[in-house]
Amino acid sequence: MASVPDIKTIQPPRIAVIFPGQGSQAVNMTAELAEIYPQINDTFAEASEALGEDLWAICQDEERLNQTQYTQPALLTASIAIWRILQDKIDNVPCYLAGHSLGEYSALCAAGVISFADAVRLVHQRGQLMQQAVEGIDTGMAAVLGLEDHRVVTLCEQATEHVDGAIVGAANFNSPGQVVVSGNAVGVNAVIDKVQNTGKKAIALKVSVPSHCALMKPASSALAEALSAIKFDQATIPVIQNRHARVEAGIQGVKQALTEQLSEPVLWSQTMQELAEKQINILIECGSGNVLSNLAKRQANPIASYPVDKPARLDKLIEVLS
Repeated sequence: MASVPDIKTIQPPRIAVIFPGQGSQAVNMTAELAEIYPQINDTFAEASEALGEDLWAICQDEERLNQTQYTQPALLTASIAIWRILQDKIDNVPCYLAGHSLGEYSALCAAGVISFADAVRLVHQRGQLMQQAVEGIDTGMAAVLGLEDHRVVTLCEQATEHVDGAIVGAANFNSPGQVVVSGNAVGVNAVIDKVQNTGKKAIALKVSVPSHCALMKPASSALAEALSAIKFDQATIPVIQNRHARVEAGIQGVKQALTEQLSEPVLWSQTMQELAEKQINILIECGSGNVLSNLAKRQANPIASYPVDKPARLDKLIEVLS
């Protein structure tokens, strides 16, 4: 695997901003930034008004924050609040935006495709639809480490074909050697067993819904209806979407990709490769935590990535860009 380039050798900066997805949430996320930057409290107040719920209070309550219908608007709001700080603090205009799963909605909102209020309500509804789709079903997700993508896909196919009642598929291609699988518990456990038989590692994940698998198809259909009722505009900054790891053509293409994304895998490794091929040399992780920055180090063509969810991290980015 290649090493991350020394930032001192990078001139001029070609920036992409990337937005994290579910799993990056944390109690008190953005609280340190809120002590310095009014954009945090202002953005959460705006989101709370749109949602009819005190979203800042939810972010202090771990049990509620981890409920999918609240996790999604909370993460989107944190990302957009930080995005607004970035717009005030740095002069560099990103060449591209991208988001991991839920983060795609943050990217589209930042690009002006969806209004912030609509985005907050939409991802809240998305979370509800996802939960409803698997109500009463024992489900799971697991991270498979150390196997090539195609081998993980094959193991999922074998489990689905040969294990009674199994539903499982590759959900996230996160980086070379890290693929997340998703489905019902029977299917996911079957894949975990098959992975362990190869001598590699599979780690069950604590999640409330199994994203990006066939179980989400009912939610995809309902989401398509919700998307049809929302006004979409042309992006002011190109957004590389998860479905095909490309900038989708036209508003209908954007909506179709969002619809399919719910039951199809997130092509994150491919998205990172696309950004590398477009000569992006700085990534800014705009949201809670540093999950995507850690993944950036593991890509075939790593790009220097900077999380900005805390004042010290934001200051470091500003220093690098100056």
